Amino acid sequence: MEFIIDNKCFNKAISEVSKAVSLKTPFPILSGIKIIANSNCLVLVGSNSDIVIEKVIPLTIDGVKVLEVYNAGSVVIPAKYLSEIVKKLPGEIHLKVNEKQLVTIKSDEIVTKVYGFNAEEYPSLPQIDEAKYIKIPSVELIEIIKQTVFAVSKSESKPVLTGVNMSFKDNHLSCVATNSHRLALRELAIESNLSGSFIVPSTSLNELIKLIDKETGAIHIFVTDSYIVFKSNTISLFSRLIDGNYPNISGLLPNDSKTIITLNTNLLLKGIDRACLFASEWKNNNIHLEIKNDTKIRISSNSSEIGKIEETQNIKTINGETDLSISLDGSFLMDALKVIKEEEIRISFGGSMRPVLIEPIDNSSYFHLISPVRSY
Repeated sequence: MEFIIDNKCFNKAISEVSKAVSLKTPFPILSGIKIIANSNCLVLVGSNSDIVIEKVIPLTIDGVKVLEVYNAGSVVIPAKYLSEIVKKLPGEIHLKVNEKQLVTIKSDEIVTKVYGFNAEEYPSLPQIDEAKYIKIPSVELIEIIKQTVFAVSKSESKPVLTGVNMSFKDNHLSCVATNSHRLALRELAIESNLSGSFIVPSTSLNELIKLIDKETGAIHIFVTDSYIVFKSNTISLFSRLIDGNYPNISGLLPNDSKTIITLNTNLLLKGIDRACLFASEWKNNNIHLEIKNDTKIRISSNSSEIGKIEETQNIKTINGETDLSISLDGSFLMDALKVIKEEEIRISFGGSMRPVLIEPIDNSSYFHLISPVRSY
């Protein structure tokens, strides 16, 4: 195996697939990056068995030649050393592997030799059915993940809640995340010939966002028995699915709201942000909301040691009861408001200890539910 490759291009690809490599693995070969040189491209693979990242480097990028393959072949090179070596080399890289898996990396007058592993011992990628897939623009996929993934549980006591439940049915995608105290749901019309419900680890989705951030085309999604695969033209992420049944959330949506108000999203976000300054003393980061004079909402928090902060904001519209006083987790509120792009939101209250429903005005495709907290 032998090829010459642009340094910057090679370094970026190594950096991307390294995110899936664990240096603390009981299987030494998984601490390496698998490199496959084909006549028309270079393929790099990193894996820790829960997540696999595959990067394809073509011969040319935007009409510029970045790769020349002299001899096809494959090898696995320890990720730590490959990454550090390539990062420190000045010019294009000439990589050659002999039959004993000795890798020679040359750049200008610098020559490095590293012992590699036999690529045949590296675990094979999960097999996917190319005929069954979901197609979604990368921009929309990034948005739907960002608008839900923050609401997953950080506790491993209920593994299913540490992932986002992605449901595909009739050209429709629904993503739900909850930690039992808050819930985010987002829906989207998509192009799909696949149906099913899958729990995807939040760690995988957060990694996916970084990988496809600069992608402009469509992402194809494939599902196997235990993996979900996100594939663009040049990069693929394979994530192991979380086993188990996701809670049925259909009955959680409140339908008997006592008070419904509309507010400016950005102004409310800034107000909650300010109130959080004194809220951190509480276990649940308590923010207190109260309707004043039927036209304003008071946002406040206090700390017995530091002091108190409060402000009032104009309510755009109000329906129902005007006697309202409720405490919510300020950080949960901020997380929800940050991902709402619409200028105005509708907040529905069912009572002082009932979940609060937050929806963007003029967009019925997503909502957030936040459970109140006790203020004593």
